[in-house]
This record gives sequence, C-alpha cells and structure tokens, in this order.
Amino acid sequence: MVVIMKRILILVAVLPLLALAACGGSTDHNDADVEFSQQMIPHHQQAIMMADLVPGSDASADVVELAAQIKAAQDPEIQTMKGWLAQWGASESAGQMDHGGMMSDEDMSSLMGISGPEFNQMWVTMMIEHHEGAVEMAQDVLATTSNPEVEKLATAVVQGQEKEITTMKGMLG
Repeated sequence: MVVIMKRILILVAVLPLLALAACGGSTDHNDADVEFSQQMIPHHQQAIMMADLVPGSDASADVVELAAQIKAAQDPEIQTMKGWLAQWGASESAGQMDHGGMMSDEDMSSLMGISGPEFNQMWVTMMIEHHEGAVEMAQDVLATTSNPEVEKLATAVVQGQEKEITTMKGMLG
C-alpha cells in the first residue's frame, strides 16, 4: 500500500510537468502572443460560464448542443494558453480588454434570470457578439505572430467560431 501511495504521489508531481511539455516546445513569441493569451483566457472562460447557464434554463436542444460544443472546444484552448504563459514566464492576468464581446455583469445577471425561448434568444444573441470579439482577437494576433502554435490556435478560433456564428444566426431565423 505504501509503495502504491508513493507511486501515486510521484505521478501527481510529474503529471503537470508532462502536460506543460505536451503544450509544445516553441518559446518564440512576442508581446502580442502574450496579450492574446492573457485576454483570450478570460474571454473563453466567460463563454464557458455562459454555456454552464444552459442546463436548467429550459433551453432548446440546439442551444444545449451548441453550449456543449463551445465548452468542449474552449476549455482545452484555455489550458493550452495557460501552458504557453507559464512557458513564457508571463502572468495569466490580462490588462485592459481591447476587444468587444465580453458580457457585462448586468448582461450575465439578466441571462440568469430568464428561461425558455427568451433565454434561447438572449443567449444566442450574446454568444454571437462574444464570438465576434474572439474572432477579432484571433485575427489581430494572426497579423503579428511568428509562433506556429499561436497561429494554429488562432486559426482554429477563427474557423470554429465563424462556423458557430453562422449556426447561431440561423437559429435566430
């Protein structure tokens, strides 16, 4: 039993290092790459918070499915960007957000207070605006980055979120 516990403790100590190594080895980055990561992390976190409001809101099946898709895509991207910032020796805290798309506390409270078709309408409308802000941030970093990992993630953000924007606009009719 003691041997097993020691192995578990070693595994727990080593796993974060392995995860960081798996994030990639490129340390070639610029200030825009750091800023992109610092600002996209809270941006993605808010999208996940919005997705977390869907269960229990009497949302349509389409909204439930889209919320799950958003959460599944953005959580791993958050972990990747946190890994980059750690690798680059940069703080996770973002400065002033330069891009739109972030919902205010009032917006989030309003969303929490409704359900059914009204929730669907407001959630989709807010998520379109939120995604448009993320696309703008990703396009900005694509214009300046020389880091292939940042380029890959930013391209995935643009492609994935533009596709979801199209889907959501269709949901609004």
